[in-house]
Amino acid sequence: MFIDDSTYSSKGKTYRRVLLRNSYRVDGVVKHDTIANLSNCSSEDVAHLKKSLKLAKQHSLNQGGGEFELKQGPSVGAVWTFHQIAKEMSLVEALGDSRDAKLVLWMVYARLLGRGSRLSATRLMDSHAGCDILNLDSFNEDHLYDAMDWLEKEQAAIENKLFQAKYQQEVPVFYLYDVTSSYLEGMQNELGEFGYNRDGKKGKQQLVIGLMTDGTGWPICIEVFDGNTNDTKTVKSQIKKIADRFGVKEVTFVGDRGMIKRAQIEDLKDEEFHYITAITKTEIETLIKKNVLSFSLFDTTIAEIDTDGIRYVFRKNPQRAQEIEDSRQSRFDYLMNLCNKKNAYLKTDRQAKADTAKREIEKTAKRLKIHEWVEIRIQERSVTISVDEQKKKKQMALDGCYVLKTDRKKSEITTKEIHDRYKSLAEVEWAFRTMKTTLLEMRGIFVRKATRTKAHMFIVMLSYMIAYKLRRHWHDVEVTVDEGIHELGSVHAIEVHFPGLSYQKIPEPRPLIRSLLEKAKITLPDAIPCRGARALTRKKLVSERKKFKTRTL
Repeated sequence: MFIDDSTYSSKGKTYRRVLLRNSYRVDGVVKHDTIANLSNCSSEDVAHLKKSLKLAKQHSLNQGGGEFELKQGPSVGAVWTFHQIAKEMSLVEALGDSRDAKLVLWMVYARLLGRGSRLSATRLMDSHAGCDILNLDSFNEDHLYDAMDWLEKEQAAIENKLFQAKYQQEVPVFYLYDVTSSYLEGMQNELGEFGYNRDGKKGKQQLVIGLMTDGTGWPICIEVFDGNTNDTKTVKSQIKKIADRFGVKEVTFVGDRGMIKRAQIEDLKDEEFHYITAITKTEIETLIKKNVLSFSLFDTTIAEIDTDGIRYVFRKNPQRAQEIEDSRQSRFDYLMNLCNKKNAYLKTDRQAKADTAKREIEKTAKRLKIHEWVEIRIQERSVTISVDEQKKKKQMALDGCYVLKTDRKKSEITTKEIHDRYKSLAEVEWAFRTMKTTLLEMRGIFVRKATRTKAHMFIVMLSYMIAYKLRRHWHDVEVTVDEGIHELGSVHAIEVHFPGLSYQKIPEPRPLIRSLLEKAKITLPDAIPCRGARALTRKKLVSERKKFKTRTL
């Protein structure tokens, strides 16, 4: 057995070919069998294998030199796929080759594999070939925390490198931006504050997270704010990033109606940037009162009005109008059921008061936001509800209607493109849904320091970038991204141990896995080195269980 290490040139480029081969004779003719293709291995690993083979040759055949042992190895398919995608999108190059950079890469991959804390990421390495693929030595969870400190300091530089690598040919013009929040358990996080909680978790502190993408939803940067930060106050820092850090001159900022308001528009004007946003129902009604718009103009087709240098793009969505009407009717039915229950109680209990029942029904109507067009009265000892059809019709007038506005000129962007660009904000919403609640589960955060909280969110964003790629590679395969990753994770290496030499042979994958790899344009190697490095946790589960048992007795 020997290593065939050679270089060759093709089309002006030089390539290196490294093969693990076996030599034998057939009828006096020398033959070679290729055991594994090691071309993707690092020079350090190849040198290690050469040294091992040299030592193996020094053993006597009588000492068992011809024997070998096979063992089940770690999972290799998923980590190998992530690593090839990370190389393709220049993430490996942007992070660098330091030990901290490799540990960050592992945390990115671990987020896709199993979520959880740094402790769980450390334990996860025992079942995956991360050390062998990333060329990592042994580590524990403390090393991961140190790597997070490093990542927080380098975040801006890494985002810049990724931006430059992605947009070498053409810098994007449209930038999508949205914010979300993530609630916290406990009160110890340095960025945790009480604020408007989108998760509906009352009494819990939270963080505010802003994500900016290009027009297709590809993440560009992420930022974490104190939990009580207003959405609009996060916009200015994003404008500065685009102008100062990324050096983009022509920008159209796309945000929803709660994000881009008068102050943010002025900030954009200061940088000579443009915007696309939506206006509120109150603002639509104001335009109607000023005769800029009228109810009759709203139709299923997209239309536009230009006034005072501002273009208003509007449309009525009949499906959305029906959804709103169904919701309104459902709330009214709920109120009627409550009224019937109260009237039944008033009939059976002579001490019950109709005024009390009326006040409770009125309070419920206000909570359901239908109080403007319902009339609640008392007749003898019963409460009646009637509908003011005129007021209801007035409220229904703008059902399904929406208006977008922009300062971009007609010669620069069409009406339809304005509409489509705003609708692209759904990509950011999908990103938040993936990062928060489905594939990546950014909660729990499991850190307290502000620096590590920011690093955690950046790691989640980097994981999402890989998920974004996989989603598009597998769009025509009947699997979700999560299911595809699970399939890839089922590809385990086979450890081959000779005296003085060990490597991991990769078996031929099943048809579905082969299809997933082909869609992603990824080829599994024939073999990878067997470094023998291990991830060791400082926290031992058995001793922790014994402590818990002692405390509970």
